Amino acid sequence: METAKQKDRRTRIQKAAYTVLEKKGYKGASMLDIARQAGCSNETLYRWYGNKQTLFASLVAENAATVKAQLTQSIQEDGDTIEELRLLGPLLLELVTSRRAIALSRAAAGDVYHTGMLGDAIARESKNTIAPLVESLIRIALDRKLLHRSNCSEIADMFLTVLIGDTQIQRVTGVIPELTEAQKEDRTDKACAVIQKLYGT
Repeated sequence: METAKQKDRRTRIQKAAYTVLEKKGYKGASMLDIARQAGCSNETLYRWYGNKQTLFASLVAENAATVKAQLTQSIQEDGDTIEELRLLGPLLLELVTSRRAIALSRAAAGDVYHTGMLGDAIARESKNTIAPLVESLIRIALDRKLLHRSNCSEIADMFLTVLIGDTQIQRVTGVIPELTEAQKEDRTDKACAVIQKLYGT
């Protein structure tokens, strides 16, 4: 269990890592730069994280934690699936298109010919973890006859495709700015409408 002091230090390290990443890019970011930005020792950083790749991989996991928690709660509550998706949509968009998420995606692209660890971490926390949880939520709706005419994998894929589309790529390449809350809600409404039209009872 982390003490309050350790939690505060970890928060400062995470914030510093994003700051250095945005200023210097992934290749230029060093553990020493991050330690200095966070106001802690380089030894502490290496003791806690081991290396730069592990540090940034931990940021990916932290970025996904909120969405995973909300999805897990939605599955346990067994409520109105469309309304649950409506609540989850903005969080899912935040997960893949926020300023921090895009900084990590760009870092993963920079690491692809070095260790590839960041790309693996993003896949593990998003496609391999979040997507199955969305499928689990859809499966409940199918079992309760709230949705029909397909399987949970197809419906979940349709929802995520309509919700996210190429927005993440456009953000990574700098084509569009960070989404506003209104834009996130609009994309979510459209994705929910498609699900209801194609698979609603």
